[in-house]
Amino acid sequence: MMSHSKKVSAFSVFKGRKDSVSSLDSRASIRKAASSQSIREDVKKALDGKGKKLMKVLKGGSLRSSLRNTPKSRPTILPDPKKEDTVQLTGVRSTSDLTDDQGSERDRGKPLSTPVIPKQISAVRPTRNQNIPPSGKRSPHVSPGKQSPQPSPPEKRSPGNRSSTDSVTPLAEAGNKPKTNKNKKTPSPRVSDGGSRQAGKNKRSENEGDSKPAKKKKRENSEVQMQDCSTEEMEHAVSFEDESTSSSQLPYMFNSGDEARKIFECLIHPVKPDKFFRELWERKPLLVQRHMALYNDGWFSTAELDKILREENVQFSTNLDVTTFTNGQRETHNPVGRAYPSVVWDFYQNGCSVRLLNPQTYSRNVWKLLSVLQEYFNCCVGANVYLTPPGTQGFAPHYDDIEAFILQLEGRKHWKLYSPRTDNEVLPRFSSGNFTEKDLGKPILDTVLDPGDLLYFPRGTIHQGNCLEDTHSLHITVSCYQKNTWGDLFEKMVPRALQMAIDEDVEFRRGLPREYSSYMGIANSDMDGSPRNLFLKKVEQLMVRLIQHLPVDSACDQMAKSFINDSLPPVLSDAEKSYSVHGSGEHWDKEKMCVTGNAELEPDTTIKIIRKGILRLLTEEDEVRIYHSLENTRLYHEIEPTFIQISAEVAPAVEYLIHSYPKYVTVESLPLPSIDQRIDVASMLYEKGLLITGEQLLPLDED
Repeated sequence: MMSHSKKVSAFSVFKGRKDSVSSLDSRASIRKAASSQSIREDVKKALDGKGKKLMKVLKGGSLRSSLRNTPKSRPTILPDPKKEDTVQLTGVRSTSDLTDDQGSERDRGKPLSTPVIPKQISAVRPTRNQNIPPSGKRSPHVSPGKQSPQPSPPEKRSPGNRSSTDSVTPLAEAGNKPKTNKNKKTPSPRVSDGGSRQAGKNKRSENEGDSKPAKKKKRENSEVQMQDCSTEEMEHAVSFEDESTSSSQLPYMFNSGDEARKIFECLIHPVKPDKFFRELWERKPLLVQRHMALYNDGWFSTAELDKILREENVQFSTNLDVTTFTNGQRETHNPVGRAYPSVVWDFYQNGCSVRLLNPQTYSRNVWKLLSVLQEYFNCCVGANVYLTPPGTQGFAPHYDDIEAFILQLEGRKHWKLYSPRTDNEVLPRFSSGNFTEKDLGKPILDTVLDPGDLLYFPRGTIHQGNCLEDTHSLHITVSCYQKNTWGDLFEKMVPRALQMAIDEDVEFRRGLPREYSSYMGIANSDMDGSPRNLFLKKVEQLMVRLIQHLPVDSACDQMAKSFINDSLPPVLSDAEKSYSVHGSGEHWDKEKMCVTGNAELEPDTTIKIIRKGILRLLTEEDEVRIYHSLENTRLYHEIEPTFIQISAEVAPAVEYLIHSYPKYVTVESLPLPSIDQRIDVASMLYEKGLLITGEQLLPLDED
């Protein structure tokens, strides 16, 4: 048995009162994801470009699944070393120069690249030759009611070898497009993990008592060779420190935080995240014109909307709106009841825009996109889908209370953006009402989005868009950072601090001066005298003392708890299910007519949390609780927050797992006094679905 030093934990001095596991009953509620709308105006046609399918990163599975054996070449916008017709990016439009200062001259003549996606991979599959099919996607905002059956993901199409160009130009220099330079080849690194790592097993010491030996199949040494992907991608694929598990044995998503980062890089490509958050985030809009019609292909489609209407119980007002904006008036035309396809398409044919409020409920692709991005932003990420008939507009000019990322999927749409009218409308906490043309000034951006393009704008940006006469428009708006501000944190923190100050500091319990009302108040605000000055000084002193009582960590825990409740559950691949309680363990064997597959965690079993942001450990109501999103539904707030109550003594083990992610650790390495406690807490978390093992557990009835 491994020796352990006593772990210092924030929970070591906390005494839990109960050890039972509890949860709350469910309650359905809905929140609609705010998004952008549209206005009518003819504009000149944008340049037509050839498309190339790109976003198979999540659409066909994931970054990890793409590292498995596949006879097909993976789509990428990286230059193909075997071909001359590589992708070239020509510009991004934003309100500032998006080229890094130090690298502007260096990159000016080179084609920009997107997050890497490997084209060819040769790998040895995990034990039992288990197939690892790609997983889908999900999104958070949903409607209440009975959960709809999950649709099958769309059929995969073989990626083509098409070349295209991207447009990237600063808004401040509108009309001055950079010159197109010849593409340069990007080298295709070939990386090997240097052979497999021997998985060593630790044995439980004799003084810990008898236990069943771990029974796992031996794994052959394997070598993973990867072609046509960057060094950064290779590091993501094979870089891990746990010596007990080789890369070929791992489920596809080794690090969900890293996966989330790569997806966001794809979302805003070719703009770098550091540049984006330093110069644009919450400040200025960003327009990326890629001239790649299939760049956003696969997230959603009009055909998928039609399928959803036919197969799912979509309700007007709850899940779907039909709207118009004519003669300066916005109208909603929702009937009562289910949105049958023939009724919806009749509205569409008569010039109504269709808004699907919770696409993540029905679309696995959208579900996965949002569930991955929420790990990147650490807040709720939602979406709406907008379908607009040719030559119409569905929504009045307005601003929203969310950061908006508009992905143009089909057709074309004309957009106008306007700066906030006053300082009070900068980064608002609530969305506006409808504006009229006289309320608006000169637009800061007037453009047309083509399929594959991206438009980002901060909350408070007034926007309107209309569909062109010759085509319909379909776009999805991804939204985040609703009520995720310093002000929201202080709303949770200050009332609690004040209560603590009153309880613990006698100065907050002393009485007010007897005659304070004669020199304080609005009517006395112009007075200048000693009593008033002394009163204000006393207020200042107490405010300074109040700061000492601010429960910053506790308030942050409450913000994180809200995020957990808002979150979508993760989309698990078949491989991840086979390495966790979601797909392994006891099952009914119809041939043997009995239950088989019994498996147990052993001291040398390697484990880790199944997703980086899936749980939060905190103290609440004199208890230690683990809040998690695993049992959330694809409907927003359909159930109450779910938590597991644990004793304070085992909290350090949960802390250890949180801080160790994404590395695998052995059960016996958990910082608890006895091996039985370590197995018990690991088994409890495993049976709740929160842990994944480094190797598939071998059933105890199989030698």
